[in-house]
Amino acid sequence: MIIDCHCHAGLGDGLTGPWDTAAPLHNYLHRCAAAGIRRSVVFSAFHSDYAKANREVARLVASRRDRLYGFAFVHAGRDRGRVRAMVREAVQEHGFVGIKVHRHDARITREVCEAAREFHLPLLYDIAGEVSVCELLAQQYPDVDFIIPHLGSFADDWGAQLALIDHLVRHPNMHADTAGVRRFDLLEQALRRAGAHKLLFGSDGPWLHPAVELSKLRLLRLPAQDEALVLGGNFMRLIGRINAWPAGWRGGSAMPGR
Repeated sequence: MIIDCHCHAGLGDGLTGPWDTAAPLHNYLHRCAAAGIRRSVVFSAFHSDYAKANREVARLVASRRDRLYGFAFVHAGRDRGRVRAMVREAVQEHGFVGIKVHRHDARITREVCEAAREFHLPLLYDIAGEVSVCELLAQQYPDVDFIIPHLGSFADDWGAQLALIDHLVRHPNMHADTAGVRRFDLLEQALRRAGAHKLLFGSDGPWLHPAVELSKLRLLRLPAQDEALVLGGNFMRLIGRINAWPAGWRGGSAMPGR
C-alpha cells in the first residue's frame, strides 16, 4: 500500500499564498487514485488558530477514514501551554496519528517533543534548513521518532540536505520525507548511506503533484523490499506504537476510528 505521508488540507486564513489560503483535496485525491496512492497523511495549511484548523482537518479525515490519516498541526510559540491539550484532543477524539510543526511558525520546543513522547507519536518537524537542531532533538528525545520533511530544506538548500543525511545515518530516531526534493543524487545518497528504513514518501500535496513525486521514488529502482518500506512500510511502523491513553488520562485503550 502506497502512503503519501505529507499533504496539507483545509483552509488557511493568511491569504499571502496557497500555503496559508487553501489546500483543496478534490483534484489531489483523483491524482492519487490514478497513481495508485492508497492513503495520505493530512494536516492543516498555515493558520492563525491551529486548534480550529485541526478540527477542520478532523472532519475531512472522519469523512474518509478509509483514505486519510490526520496529524495535529501546532504552533510551538503561540500554542505554548496548550500543546498537550491540543494533541490529546487530536489523538483521543479525532484519531490523529502524529504531530506537525513548522519552523516558519516558531522553533520546536520541549513542550511539543514531550507531547509526542507521551502519546508515542511521530513528530514531523519542518526545520527549514536549520539542520543543527536535529543533533539536539536526537540527544534529548531518543525515544521520539522525528520526520524531517524535504530532506531538510524545501528551498533546495543542498548544504542543509547533505548535512541532514549525516543525522539520518547516526541517529536511529531521525527520518526524512522525500517531498519536493529536487536533487536526485541526494535521494540516492540518503538511501545508500542511511538505508531505506529512514526515508518516507511524501508529496507536499495538494500543491505538488503526487504522481510526479512518486515517480522520483520509482526511478530509484530500489529492491522491492526497500521500495515497500519507503512507500508505506516505514510510516506504518512509526505509527504502530501510539499510546492514545497514557497514564493519567481516563478513557479506553483504543484510538477512535482505527
